[in-house]
Amino acid sequence: MSIFCLKPTCKDYLWGGHRIVDEYGVEFDGDICAEAWVLSCHKDGDSIITNGIYTGKSLADVVKELGREALGTNCDRFEEFPILIKLIDAARPLSIQVHPDDEYALANEHQYGKTEMWYVLDAKDGAFLYEGFEKEITKEEFTDRIKNNTLEEVLHKRMVKRGDVILIEPGTLHAIGKDIMVAEIQQSSNVTYRIYDYGRLGADGKPRELHIDKAVDVTKLERPKERKFKGERIAENKYFTVDHIEVTDGKVVTKNATTESFVSILCIDGSLEVKTSEETVKLNKGGSAFITAGSGEYSISGNGEMLISMIP
Repeated sequence: MSIFCLKPTCKDYLWGGHRIVDEYGVEFDGDICAEAWVLSCHKDGDSIITNGIYTGKSLADVVKELGREALGTNCDRFEEFPILIKLIDAARPLSIQVHPDDEYALANEHQYGKTEMWYVLDAKDGAFLYEGFEKEITKEEFTDRIKNNTLEEVLHKRMVKRGDVILIEPGTLHAIGKDIMVAEIQQSSNVTYRIYDYGRLGADGKPRELHIDKAVDVTKLERPKERKFKGERIAENKYFTVDHIEVTDGKVVTKNATTESFVSILCIDGSLEVKTSEETVKLNKGGSAFITAGSGEYSISGNGEMLISMIP
């Protein structure tokens, strides 16, 4: 067991652009590449291994073949692969939406809920996202504003820039605004309750489905607290940890892939060389690698920037 480079599944959602292909080197031949699922064992889009003896196989199949020890003991509490990591290019605003927690999602959708975080890769001047409400409102006002298309008037508008970190917990109403690129680390779930979609039509020429009743059930009608982290660790909760690390020429970062958790490395700028005891791989901007749990010490060198995710 060692390190696997991954080819992502891409999604052509109507709000996306083409920067993931143009600037992050992801292979996709469509006109719109809204998302690249750079680490995924989800049934809606699996990552494919591109190096070594497992080249061409899905990560999900290889993890199944290697056994649970490849994921690490911290993953024993999860029935399925626990996280999903994406690159997201919002050329236009995403729908205003909310995610349920595990309890509600398991009861109503038969899959887990979603806690997620965004690391802002790029944002044009004046770009913003929605995160909760400017001040607490009642469920009655929430419902009325959905019906009257005035919901945006009471939402908290958060201006963003490169390097910002936003944690979106279940129940937090949110939407990524236009001209923003993010790396998203989330629970491996595709449950989203769409509340408002700006009157847009889907590929079939019809308005996209809304999930108002369920959204009203789970939305927290308040402004979430802003969280700040110091040092490399930019996110830590019961589902994942994320470290942001930069390396420059001549610097070598040494880490350890213990038996407790696998390691995901996403190169978000420059180029990196990742070396385990068994193999060395190169990751350019947009490249993703998976190191199996128990692989031991590994080193990262080069000139670039990365997000390293693990399961606590």
